[in-house]
Amino acid sequence: MQNIEGKIAFITGGASGIGLGIAKAFVNAGMKVVIADIRQDHLEQSLSYFKQKKQEKSVHHLQLDVTDREAFARAADETECAFGKVHILCNNAGIGIIGPIKLAKFGDWDWALSVMIGGVVNGIQIFLPRILKHGEGGHIVTTSSMSGVLPPRQSAIYATAKAGVVAMCEAMRGELAEDNIGVSAFCPGPVATNISEVGRMRPRNYDTGYAEKERELAARPNSPNWMSSEECGERVLRGIRRNDLYIFTHREFKEGMAEKMETILASFPDEEINQARAKEIPSLLSNPIFKRAV
Repeated sequence: MQNIEGKIAFITGGASGIGLGIAKAFVNAGMKVVIADIRQDHLEQSLSYFKQKKQEKSVHHLQLDVTDREAFARAADETECAFGKVHILCNNAGIGIIGPIKLAKFGDWDWALSVMIGGVVNGIQIFLPRILKHGEGGHIVTTSSMSGVLPPRQSAIYATAKAGVVAMCEAMRGELAEDNIGVSAFCPGPVATNISEVGRMRPRNYDTGYAEKERELAARPNSPNWMSSEECGERVLRGIRRNDLYIFTHREFKEGMAEKMETILASFPDEEINQARAKEIPSLLSNPIFKRAV
């Protein structure tokens, strides 16, 4: 997808934060973008921004709960009616659920996984057949997090979801390359977003052990040292053009990742390879996507 001008993108969680940063980068690059978001106030603010930039003809806004499959399918239909065939899908919608595992309730797990795993599954199941049908190639970007590859304390629920979508991207990458569809796992570090408003988004039917944590998060300001959503968006655009398997944003995490990789390698049994066993499972022993990506 090096030539992205005139292509159509669909972005979930696209009306604020990282999603809006991606939308801005896409529109500035000559794409048309459908911005889907659960919050009407953010949709209105996003539309106002693009009107001020006189770019409103390049965007279409719609309200969407990514856990609602029927609504997702209607959103896909509306997208094609508004702009035509979708080439780029950005599964970006997410929630910032953080807290001690000892306090977690079923509602915390259910809500987080329904959005950050289920919402991604819905996007792929609904849009991938359409991208395959038009046969013009495309790209799927799923927003994970550095927590998905380097989990910090008190992130068990969040990191589970984010690590899951990284593995999903890795598994799909080789398959979809055959159809000229790129796949990227987007793993940003700290970005200035509205993730602190997670408590306002929680549906009433999901109980929580993190009410106090959510109040603390709501009072936390964004740091001036955090990356802007606009810069994040430009890095996603560059990653699509380069067909990157992983799109990382922050150099500061590299040494921590090296420690993790060294720990994994050091944990393998120090013994000779069972050659007979290895010959039976060659497809399990390595994945060519990694050499190709390098």
